[in-house]
Amino acid sequence: MAKKLTPKNPASTLDTSAMFDVLYRFPEQVKEAVGIGESAPLWRQQATSNRFAFFGLGGSAIGADLLRSYAAATVGADHLDISVHRGYSAPGWLNADTNVVCSSYSGETEETLSAFDEARKRTMRMLCITTGGSLGKRAVTYGMPIINIPPGLQPRCAIAYAFFPLLTVMTRYGAFDARAGRANAKGIREILAHTEEMRDVYASTTAKNPALQIAKKLAGTYPVIYSASERLDAVNLRWRGQIQENAKQVAFGNTLPEMNHNEINGWQFPKGKTKPFSVVLLRDPDDHKRTQLRFDALKDIIKTSVAEVQTFEGKGSTLLARMFSLIYLGDWVSWHLAVLNKTDPTPVPVIQQLKTRLAKAR
Repeated sequence: MAKKLTPKNPASTLDTSAMFDVLYRFPEQVKEAVGIGESAPLWRQQATSNRFAFFGLGGSAIGADLLRSYAAATVGADHLDISVHRGYSAPGWLNADTNVVCSSYSGETEETLSAFDEARKRTMRMLCITTGGSLGKRAVTYGMPIINIPPGLQPRCAIAYAFFPLLTVMTRYGAFDARAGRANAKGIREILAHTEEMRDVYASTTAKNPALQIAKKLAGTYPVIYSASERLDAVNLRWRGQIQENAKQVAFGNTLPEMNHNEINGWQFPKGKTKPFSVVLLRDPDDHKRTQLRFDALKDIIKTSVAEVQTFEGKGSTLLARMFSLIYLGDWVSWHLAVLNKTDPTPVPVIQQLKTRLAKAR
């Protein structure tokens, strides 16, 4: 089969690092990432514990967040105790039986390096996922297996490499049983079919492009993303992060039912000042029935207080497919929003400014 050619970038003078091309090639990234997972090393100890602790920040942590959400709602993986840690320290409960993953795309994330140093003193059940850097060097020094992923991307653009090798490794390790393994395989097939079908649609600048139309409704507003606390909470986080980093636009979010017990009351004041906000509801057909009722009520209650309420569900018969169909949609929304904001989606100068300041304070 001939290689699919990437169409011309309609915003090439603005998108100087060609994030457009990266988004368009997502199906190929998924295939490559699965292959990496199939040949990657595993924890050297046998699977005797159901507890997994993941350490990472930003784009290097989102893969673990998605894995946690997906596993919790998937028969054959829902017995796992998966936690994601975004900080300098390892939790006090981490011990020799805890399976650890340290994820840093660059290998230089200072929080993850600090957590690695703490964790290795308590367990040998460690695995690293990185392109190299200091994390890769430390893993070699202490004999930790490494999942090597391709360099040259922004960490947030490497989501396929942050998730699918982990999913595949967890299955090969025996953490996911055969039922979950079958669900994974079906989900990946659905993801590839959907993203290959939709990428030309999302890459277009026509009125038939839903990602562009969503972006137009979000432009000039303060997006607020809501989802249930199960299944799509990590997808919710991904939407916010992509809008913030790619479009350089502030975005907020929360989950149901928790926000129904506090935040929902806050849409009353300041009087008349909530109109610049727009709300996105990310829903799944398997959301709890009571949570589905809450979504309907929430929309009715806040629709007169905000500029727009939009609702989206993922596509596919599997949760994995629905999660990634929403992720792919959200990534393209953030790209089109960056173009509407007349900003290059790739550079993150404010984050670099912060890192430079922190480096001077060592």
